[in-house]
Amino acid sequence: MQFTVHAAKTNLSKLIDAALSGEEVIIAKGSKPVVKIVPIEQASFRIGILKGKLTGEGPDFFEPMREDELGLWEGAE
Repeated sequence: MQFTVHAAKTNLSKLIDAALSGEEVIIAKGSKPVVKIVPIEQASFRIGILKGKLTGEGPDFFEPMREDELGLWEGAE
């Protein structure tokens, strides 16, 4: 579908929704098409993407620190 700049200003939210639903949205100056509204591809985020790919055991951040390590964090010399 093609819209003039004025119509696009008035109906921008509707045009964005149309583009997101897969419709081709063109904005024209007069009768000359000049731009197309297209959705930006969203990257998907998945928790646990590395599950089963890491080997060995990492540090246990919930274990208490040794006294000498704790002293270094607290500025003791």
